[in-house]
Amino acid sequence: MSARRAVVLLSGGLDSATCLAIARRDGFETHALTVDYGQRHRAELDAARAVARAFGAASHRVVALDLRAIGGSALTSDAIAVPKDRTDAEIGGGVPASYVPARNTLFLALAVGAAEALDADAVYVGVNALDTSGYPDCRPEFLDAFRETARLGTKRGVEGRPVEIRAPLVAETKAGIARLATALSVPIAKTLSCYDPVAGGGGAPASHCGRCDACRLRKRGFAEAGIADPTSYAA
Repeated sequence: MSARRAVVLLSGGLDSATCLAIARRDGFETHALTVDYGQRHRAELDAARAVARAFGAASHRVVALDLRAIGGSALTSDAIAVPKDRTDAEIGGGVPASYVPARNTLFLALAVGAAEALDADAVYVGVNALDTSGYPDCRPEFLDAFRETARLGTKRGVEGRPVEIRAPLVAETKAGIARLATALSVPIAKTLSCYDPVAGGGGAPASHCGRCDACRLRKRGFAEAGIADPTSYAA
């Protein structure tokens, strides 16, 4: 009997890499899906490839989706600055310029489509509603609504076999994610969570800037977990 399949949305960051490890732990044959959406932090595509290789994903698709054509985000426009050096209170209040309009709606639609094509039973996504920058598409109520959309709008759904959308980290803290990643042997040093990474010299991997929201949350998570952070930060 062949293994059950799961599509894992893999950005190359710590959360999505941990989701890939969880999917493996749950007994799924994993198929990674990375979206090349025109993000300014393109080093994450290399990180995603490295993580997929390290975990022996059965396949790894990189799908092009030009969100620069839409704009409206610091991650898809060089004209909008990436927020940096914000306090915890600032990070927790309002939706920042790093929000990409409807990104998770689009990514989940792609992942569910890939799951149907592969006859996969589940999609794993690393969204997190606690230690986050206030993105509306990382909330449980968004996931519940999308699950219903996928049930109504797919062949598997109308046949009574909807693709299960799993978000195992949605209610987890960054400290909890750091502990999970360590326990599941995630190659943490290969992951890249930064919104504005600093290019490495001489072909070296990019470093985390250390100042954007994602870096600050990542640093805090490891500190609160009491786990040594192997991440390379420029600041």
